[in-house]
Amino acid sequence: MAKSRLGKTKSLVAVSAVVALFAVACSPTEADSPSVVVTTSILGDVVTQLGVEAPGVLMPPGVDPHDFAPSAQQVAEVRRADLVVTVGLGLEPDALADAVSAAREDGVRVLAVGEEIEPLRAGGGGPCPLHESVDEAPDEGHAHGDCDPHFWHDPLRMAAAAEVIANSLAELRPEIGWQGRAAAYRAELEALHAELEQQYRTIPEERRKLVTSHDSFRYLAERYGFQIVGVILPGGDTHARPSPRELAELVAAMRRENVRVVFVEPEASHDLAEALSAELEGLQVVELFSDSLGPAGSDADTYVGMMRENARRIVEALR
Repeated sequence: MAKSRLGKTKSLVAVSAVVALFAVACSPTEADSPSVVVTTSILGDVVTQLGVEAPGVLMPPGVDPHDFAPSAQQVAEVRRADLVVTVGLGLEPDALADAVSAAREDGVRVLAVGEEIEPLRAGGGGPCPLHESVDEAPDEGHAHGDCDPHFWHDPLRMAAAAEVIANSLAELRPEIGWQGRAAAYRAELEALHAELEQQYRTIPEERRKLVTSHDSFRYLAERYGFQIVGVILPGGDTHARPSPRELAELVAAMRRENVRVVFVEPEASHDLAEALSAELEGLQVVELFSDSLGPAGSDADTYVGMMRENARRIVEALR
């Protein structure tokens, strides 16, 4: 009898194992997640945090969006995707925007995240009149058009962006808990915001003044109480060059506001910042990550890491 019971027990264990394996095979896993292509490395990290395995990233870390053109292979990847996630608001260069538009016409789902998170007007001035600027040509004053696309420098807007992306993923694979993952990521980003807010408060208010290589930190300035004194490159275009009069006005503003630090991006040319050194004695040039993550293995190779590293550098330079 004992032998018979032992045999039945072994049989039950074997059946349970088969059922468990079948349940794992049929339950939503990362392998079941949709094929997602994103335009920037920052968006790539966000969708990875939401549980998308190996999203296609068109512009890898260190790439200046203004210089980028997709390869034929990347264009094909866009057209095969279940979902293409872009920044929108004019950040993607024309060749990439055209490829995404063509994929949308072929039925590919496209999400322009920046249009969903209450963007700011380019160059300052409060909320952007989004309904007037979407799908319009960039205005004469700013390379990206009327709205500022650099929303990721505000962690709370980035939390809203993650939820928008999760909603699109849920429309493709509703059986996967995208919204729960987005809620967990929101909690992490809210904690990041509190951490950054505390760090930036250590900078005396009269020193919370930024001069940057191009106009990409207004969301950070609005969220954490910084004043944008000026930018080196006019209009948000990293290929633009300021006139002698514009440079002279920037130098005068920096002297007036007692600013002796210029923040530049790693991928940008530093020649103009260095030229300011001839006019401003003791000028310090500090690199910040702007449009992409840092290289793999660095402290800035995730979105959270990038924001912490930028904060560390800003605080060290201005405090």
